[in-house]
Amino acid sequence: MTLSEEAQDRLADVVELQPTKNAELGERWGMESGSEVHQFLENELGDYYFRDDNSLIRATSEAAELVDVEPGIESDPDTEGAPSRIRVPELHAQIVQVLAGPDDRSESVVSVLHSLREAFDIDPEAEDVRSSLQSLRRKDVVEVEYLTVPTFRLAVDPDDLEVSVSE
Repeated sequence: MTLSEEAQDRLADVVELQPTKNAELGERWGMESGSEVHQFLENELGDYYFRDDNSLIRATSEAAELVDVEPGIESDPDTEGAPSRIRVPELHAQIVQVLAGPDDRSESVVSVLHSLREAFDIDPEAEDVRSSLQSLRRKDVVEVEYLTVPTFRLAVDPDDLEVSVSE
């Protein structure tokens, strides 16, 4: 199956963002709905992606080789659990730097937002912080604890995680 340049670029996004959801890809691709994303995936990338047991979108190993993009997560094959290396957007990387550690009390989205403002002099939308936290959760880097509101903390010791910023 020969892919257009647009399909190759979007396949690279799937490889980089995996595990991901329609909404995350739709945001990256400027699409209005998850059904648009689903149609593109099925029509253009059907041989190069699959949905895991949690219905998250993942690229096949052939896809990663085809687009020559490093996967968004890498794990030590000898261990289970959290990845040892992730490639994420800048906001995600900043969250990893300020978020409570695995042995600390979990934090609300608002608390993380305040930490980001203080540490990086940025002012992201609360929904962007929430979305980033959920993306990191899907990558097994962050865990959620449901109290009155969902709260988050790192699932891995930050010293055991290499974080690089994707383009």
